Amino acid sequence: MKKFEQINVIPFIDIMLVALAIVLLTATFISQGIIEINLPTASNTETESQLQTIEIGIDIKSQFYYQQQQYSLEQIANKLEKLPQQTPIVLKIDKSVAFGQFTQLIDLLKTYQLNNLSIMTLREK
Repeated sequence: MKKFEQINVIPFIDIMLVALAIVLLTATFISQGIIEINLPTASNTETESQLQTIEIGIDIKSQFYYQQQQYSLEQIANKLEKLPQQTPIVLKIDKSVAFGQFTQLIDLLKTYQLNNLSIMTLREK
C-alpha cells in the first residue's frame, strides 16, 4: 500500500467552484425578480413610502420655482408645509443669485424641518 504524502485538493476546488456558480445564479434570479417569492404577512409592518423628489430653484432673475413652475416664496411655503419631513429636496440655484435669497429658502426649509437636502451642481472639468 502506498502512503499519501500530499492531499489532493483539486476535487475540492471543483466542488467549491460549482457551489459558487449556483449561489451567484440564484442571487441574480432573486435580485431580478425572476424567482417568485411569497412574503409572509405580519400585523406590525411599516410601509416603505416612495417619496417624490421635490425640485426647488431660483433663476438668474431671482424668481422661485417649485417643480419647474414659478411661484412666490409664500406659495412655496404653503406647498412645503404639506410635505413629510423625509421628502428629498433638490435645490437648483443659479450661481449669480444673491446669497440672501438662498438663505431665505434654507430658512423656509428649516422652518418645516425639511432636512433631506441636495444642492445640484455641475462637475468641474
